[in-house]
Amino acid sequence: MVFTHFRQNGMPQFDPHRRTLLASAAGLALSPILKQNFRARQTQIGPGFVLAPGEGERFVHFRDGGNIVIKIGSATGSPDLAVGIQQVLKGTGIPVHRHERMDEAFSVLDGGGSVLLNDVRYPFEKGCTIFIPRSTWHGFENPDHELLLQWTVSPSGLDDFFRETCSAPGAAPKGLTKDQIRKIARKHDTEFR
Repeated sequence: MVFTHFRQNGMPQFDPHRRTLLASAAGLALSPILKQNFRARQTQIGPGFVLAPGEGERFVHFRDGGNIVIKIGSATGSPDLAVGIQQVLKGTGIPVHRHERMDEAFSVLDGGGSVLLNDVRYPFEKGCTIFIPRSTWHGFENPDHELLLQWTVSPSGLDDFFRETCSAPGAAPKGLTKDQIRKIARKHDTEFR
């Protein structure tokens, strides 16, 4: 046996000196790997910041012309988290799709409708929170109300999809075909039905 046992109150105990020595040896062996991973992560992560209510990267959605404001994402130094605000115009909804490796959450800032989660319809209204685990087919219906949603995805990637497909305010739409949109979506681990 590797450890020396001592019995105290009928319970087996390990020699604390030997345990400390073994833990230290394991730490030394893992140290180069942990330092390398930590350094790699440091180069990807940007500094913290505070955005005023109207700040962020602004886009016009390619499909319905709604506004998108990206607050946090890969371009701001966050590889593991993206946050944005999305306006979904009345009656346009969000088509059914899934993100293969992203968990997604929505806070409903205004409006209401239904969300489809794996073909089950759930009503929602202002103030609701919606969680969508990775690989879950989901879409939004809003026949009677404009929606204002705050989305959060982890890891980031949805923000890059919007950067590639949407236009800056005042700029002409990119004119991408449905097939081009699908190809860009796949590049960012998103699939439309």
